Amino acid sequence: MKLLVYGAGICGSLLAAHLHEAGLDVSLLARGRRLASLRRHGVQLAEEDSPAVRRVRVPVVEHPAGGYDLAAVTVRTHQVDAALESLADFEGDVLFLHNWAAGAQPLEEAIGRGRVLLGFPPVGGTTDGDVVRYRASNFVTSRVPMPIGEPDGRTTPRLERIVRTFHAADVNARIEPRMDAWLKTHAAFSEPLGRAAYTAGGPAALAEDPDAVRGMLHLMRQNLAAMPTPPVPRTFGALQTLPQGLLVALLRRFLRSRTATRSGLSDTSPATAAELDLLAEQLRTTAQAR
Repeated sequence: MKLLVYGAGICGSLLAAHLHEAGLDVSLLARGRRLASLRRHGVQLAEEDSPAVRRVRVPVVEHPAGGYDLAAVTVRTHQVDAALESLADFEGDVLFLHNWAAGAQPLEEAIGRGRVLLGFPPVGGTTDGDVVRYRASNFVTSRVPMPIGEPDGRTTPRLERIVRTFHAADVNARIEPRMDAWLKTHAAFSEPLGRAAYTAGGPAALAEDPDAVRGMLHLMRQNLAAMPTPPVPRTFGALQTLPQGLLVALLRRFLRSRTATRSGLSDTSPATAAELDLLAEQLRTTAQAR
């Protein structure tokens, strides 16, 4: 399978480097200054605060033409429209791996019915200039799978083939038959979390403001109650049933953790605000259509 990773941010860079090191035929699409850096240095990776930077020479391209069987789109939510425009003539399947609460319909309208798959990347980290600093793997994170699914929930031959391809590269992918509900659930939780962390100036600062954490939890509960289906995974239902005091304590503990501080929750760039705005709009539209 000939693969294209569309988007050279944190998730795209990590995924493309991993697939390339596993021997798969993969290219990484980037543009502008990021493209120039990748051509000069390759994908530069470092584990958290380690001074050791390794370079992975993933083939890089500027356009999606090239006879790819699958494009894995890892751009941020507010960049999807631009990606859809450039993928108008793409002939392979397209797997969208990012925050998304709008369902598959707008993606299929642009790409074509029967060619879209939905998923979410389990990787995360931060950027240090052109270096992607990723979280050190541990027993828990190594077992977190990358969910992938068909928009209609079927288990199709192409879905099984894609999952097998990722497994061959030691990527812990799994078939998720309720992928659309999974993404909406994730958005219901992550949009208030991201917004509160952005407003506070980062997760650690948010943890020191229990009133803000309570307000964040209130919005999470509102979002989950407005969903057209039960949350997926079901464990997110605990946000609606467990006592507020317990949840606030657990959330504050998470916000102080290295996992939170080494994630996109520490990104207070304008791009984060744009992504959160669009994700909130998608959640409102989903709730109104219920």
